[in-house]
Amino acid sequence: MNLFKSIILFCFLSIGANAQKVKDFTLNSVTDKSTFTLSKSKGKFVAIHFLLKTECPYCIRHTSEYFEKASTLPNVVQVFIKPDSEEEIKAWASKLKSTNSLPIYQDSNARLADQFNIPNGYQFHGQVVHFPALILLNDKGEEVFRYVGGNNSDRFSFDQLKTKIEEIKGH
Repeated sequence: MNLFKSIILFCFLSIGANAQKVKDFTLNSVTDKSTFTLSKSKGKFVAIHFLLKTECPYCIRHTSEYFEKASTLPNVVQVFIKPDSEEEIKAWASKLKSTNSLPIYQDSNARLADQFNIPNGYQFHGQVVHFPALILLNDKGEEVFRYVGGNNSDRFSFDQLKTKIEEIKGH
């Protein structure tokens, strides 16, 4: 196990043992007219997906999988965010392959990624970007799990999320 993965595993264990309340935030969707405000999601789990800036086929595949399966986790709000411009997000979202759709929210200048301490510094398509990540908040708005991928193809799958939620609910 490399050092990066060891650090991430340590963060998972620390967070699970000591859930922290997350500061309220609001995001605007680029793909529809909706907004997401964390405090309005009380009583539900919230899965925040920090997608890579710029074009990424893994992000398309990952997001499409979640769109297709999201309804099987009705007590989980899926929040997909990208730090790109509105035009870039719209163009990217048009490539999603799913019969279902969820909003894609804009994280201008990756402020929310910074607030959540998502590591920055991943070299991708000639840019330095934040690593892909998933943050899971429980029904009280507390962070209970985080997964930070080591590269653009390192993602937390829908099935892994489903299993993780079952584990958390079982404790």
